[in-house]
Amino acid sequence: MGQHFLPGNPPVAITLRKTAQARRISLRISRLDGRVTLTCPLRTSDREALSFAQEKADWLRRHLMEQPKQAGIGIGGEIPFAGATLRIVQGAGRLVQVQDDLLLVPGAPDRAAARIAGFLKQTARDRLAAASDHYATLLGRPYTRLTLRDTRSRWGSCTADGGLMYSWRLVMAPPEVLAYVAAHEVAHLAEMNHSAAFWSVVTKLYGDYRAPRRWLRDKGGDLHRYRFGE
Repeated sequence: MGQHFLPGNPPVAITLRKTAQARRISLRISRLDGRVTLTCPLRTSDREALSFAQEKADWLRRHLMEQPKQAGIGIGGEIPFAGATLRIVQGAGRLVQVQDDLLLVPGAPDRAAARIAGFLKQTARDRLAAASDHYATLLGRPYTRLTLRDTRSRWGSCTADGGLMYSWRLVMAPPEVLAYVAAHEVAHLAEMNHSAAFWSVVTKLYGDYRAPRRWLRDKGGDLHRYRFGE
């Protein structure tokens, strides 16, 4: 892999990736963070691959302009939480708290982002554990562990030994979306695939999942634009 830049206004950063699995040159813009990946077969020269990207430069810039802008987190800003938009204000005491449409953050303002991230992760763990416990009980199959990560390629996963993993950013989504993802991953305890049988289990656990699944497809990427100083 290598980092390159297409000249122009503005320059476009591109990661060049060569792989034996590629049969042709292709470009991909991540919906999560706007990163551009140029993939090509192993024998393709850098010059040929970058020439292909240059031909697509106008298309790249147009789609990059449509990407959601990165948003830093701090006092005076806003953040989604459980599907609502909260305004971040200075708080008192020791704990980050939600009060109506406000997120009260105590302590030094330059530590606000870290405190908010900690609050979101702990709340996500509590809510995802409760949802996973609920659906695992309905299914009659226990899971072995629950971990949180800041994943960019998936919202959750289930391992062969029953371990559940979730993106902590789900706590920013509407509650029904978080619940759907939990039901989806718990369903893998019974069906480790995406067959018709699997979706039947999801329906039995959650109900009609089409709306939250569509929300994740259409709006889930926006949750990744919030940066916490990492």
